[in-house]
Amino acid sequence: MRSCLVVDDSSVIRKVARRILEGMQFEITEAEDGEQALGACQRQLPDAILLDWNMPKMDGYEFLKALRRLPGGDRPIVVSCTTENDVAHIARALHAGANEYIMKPFDREIVAAKFEEVGLM
Repeated sequence: MRSCLVVDDSSVIRKVARRILEGMQFEITEAEDGEQALGACQRQLPDAILLDWNMPKMDGYEFLKALRRLPGGDRPIVVSCTTENDVAHIARALHAGANEYIMKPFDREIVAAKFEEVGLM
């Protein structure tokens, strides 16, 4: 079974994402900030990461830079998940190493389409 790390400081978003991704046959782990997510990745890299961009302690940008420096850190497919919709913000995420992005709020259809685009489905 494929694995996905859901990283978001909102427990509601994590719960919604978990429900959607489990329905898509992913095994889910959760982290509420970038520091927790980095620790999880140091223990075991997931196949995919659904990554919130605005979080306390370590935001999505800092997490993504640190992830990509880990041994094998180039392998996980990272889908940035944000409320920010300006082109500069999206470009920054992609430049930092995100493979794709989705806007909040999202639903199963949106997540499935983006995961298919990046080869996870």
